[in-house]
Amino acid sequence: MTGPVQQPPTFYLPAEVAVMLRCSEWWVKEQARQRRVPFCWIGGAYKFTAEQVAEIAQLFEVRPAPTSGPESAGQIRRRTAAAETVDGGRLRSRVPRRMQQSAGHPPAA
Repeated sequence: MTGPVQQPPTFYLPAEVAVMLRCSEWWVKEQARQRRVPFCWIGGAYKFTAEQVAEIAQLFEVRPAPTSGPESAGQIRRRTAAAETVDGGRLRSRVPRRMQQSAGHPPAA
């Protein structure tokens, strides 16, 4: 005796996948074109199986970053050295390049 007959896989078009993932058809095609998601290329068109659609969802799943403890949740971001201001809090604009050249100022580094 032979085993049960396997059903051929169901293929979904990019428009159908877009409805399932709640995104645009263009996005689905672009991800396939860039080889970022699994797909089948049958008859000159993108086709997707149910397993591939599930894998696409897993590929783009985002999980929260692990926290080191309760103090990290309320931590305030500090300014970097590049964000510090000149003259104790006042911003100072630079002289435009045209003005530097015409007034004889040396170019700023």
